[in-house]
Amino acid sequence: MTARPVLVVDFGAQYAQLIARRVREASCFSEVVPHTMPVAELLAKEPAAIILSGGPSSVYEPGAPGLDPAILEAGVPVFGMCYGFQAMAQALGGTVERTGLSEYGSTPATIIARDSTLFNGQPAEQSVWMSHGDSVTAAPQGMRVTASTGGAPVAAFEDDERRLYGVQWHPEVLHSTFGQRVLENFLLRGAGLAGDWTPENVVDELVAEVREQVGEARVICALSGGVDSSVAAALVHKAVDDQLTCVFVDHGLLRAGEAEQVEEDFVAATGVDLVVVDARERFLAALAGVSDPEEKRKIIGREFIRVFEQAARDIVGAHLGPEDHPVEFLVQGTLYPDVVESGGGSGTANIKSHHNVGGLPEDLQFKLVEPLRLLFKDEVRAVGRELGVPEAIVRRQPFPGPGLGIRIVGEVTEGRLEILRAADLIVRTELTAAGLDDEIWQCPVVLLADIRSVGVQGDGRTYGHPIVLRPVSSEDAMTADWTRVPYDVLAKISTRITNEVPEVNRVVLDVTSKPPGTIEWE
Repeated sequence: MTARPVLVVDFGAQYAQLIARRVREASCFSEVVPHTMPVAELLAKEPAAIILSGGPSSVYEPGAPGLDPAILEAGVPVFGMCYGFQAMAQALGGTVERTGLSEYGSTPATIIARDSTLFNGQPAEQSVWMSHGDSVTAAPQGMRVTASTGGAPVAAFEDDERRLYGVQWHPEVLHSTFGQRVLENFLLRGAGLAGDWTPENVVDELVAEVREQVGEARVICALSGGVDSSVAAALVHKAVDDQLTCVFVDHGLLRAGEAEQVEEDFVAATGVDLVVVDARERFLAALAGVSDPEEKRKIIGREFIRVFEQAARDIVGAHLGPEDHPVEFLVQGTLYPDVVESGGGSGTANIKSHHNVGGLPEDLQFKLVEPLRLLFKDEVRAVGRELGVPEAIVRRQPFPGPGLGIRIVGEVTEGRLEILRAADLIVRTELTAAGLDDEIWQCPVVLLADIRSVGVQGDGRTYGHPIVLRPVSSEDAMTADWTRVPYDVLAKISTRITNEVPEVNRVVLDVTSKPPGTIEWE
């Protein structure tokens, strides 16, 4: 991205990614960086503003993440939240102490200065979300105290001359009733940003970046028919037109009807050159005997790349003459959550290997084009609409690249895939019939292939497989909650699966949020 970013400095916060999301909701580009990044490197990014996140430490403890005062002296607008607020106060000469007046959860706050930059026009009393055991007991010199709570006499401060601002609470969470307005006031009023990071501008910027990266070379795109790869393909097609060939690999891990949808809907909408590769036997052979989920992801990622490499050679042999440029680039629909969860985000743990990020072979023969790498899912949908991608594809529920291979807990076999396809189709059909498609982010259907449960069907004892339903609601896949599907819909789904899929005798519901669980089981 060429837009100057709002940098979110991560001090180990639970909500660092959420802060970045909220900044983007204010139409400003954001990026998360670790607190360990040297100031020179941070400022080299030419940030439009800096936000200091919360964190679990106490600023006065030995080894606690520190804040280099040079950040506050660089002339860049800075906004501190929770730990970031206390780190600002300490770096500027204020006092942070453990007063014994901890505050956690919803807390009433009094706005002392309703004419201030952060709180302009807001009510004097509002509910904020607190999570602190330490408090700022003395504001730094030059800071105007603008809010207080029962446990934090200095709950917010501002300095318009130096463009330094901070609040003790978490404005990024919805429980802070005016949190988004406070954040937007910092960005638009305090930092003076234009708030013009819109889907239209993003498309123009990304198209220009792809053209610069690719030049005259040919490109192939890993098209799955999902939102991510479809929008990535449409974006690259807009940038380089007939230099792009989309490759759809039928790896045998797709849901019922998906191959036909890709071949018909996407090609009709975009007019791209599409090559279909039937690799079902290859993938099943590679996955034979493998039950470990990480190994399955890496095998699927490796085989994808090998298929694309062969597809590139086939494209050269079938379509290109000696005057044409070779295939140098591979397009993938990698998103920001994929990067973060694969350990590619700043200061984050490796939660799982993503098929686009952690599962690629080291001897990859292509240069990657990942135009959506810094976008969240809802932003990708907005970009897709701007590009004219059909609404049926833009609104499609997310489906992982490894497909049903990571929705079978255990070894992947053709027989187990058929069981899962049948159950999955029933679930999708009934959720659509109930009008729930817009309420559910996605509903993974999981086959516990290595588990047998006792049942009774037809007056006889059975040992069938359990099926898990995992309906979740989310905005961006970074966090999620289980969707409260009506009982009558769940009952109909359960009855149909156990009646129509003979290998299944039990249907269970996953009611775990994210965190602690991930959306997919593997």
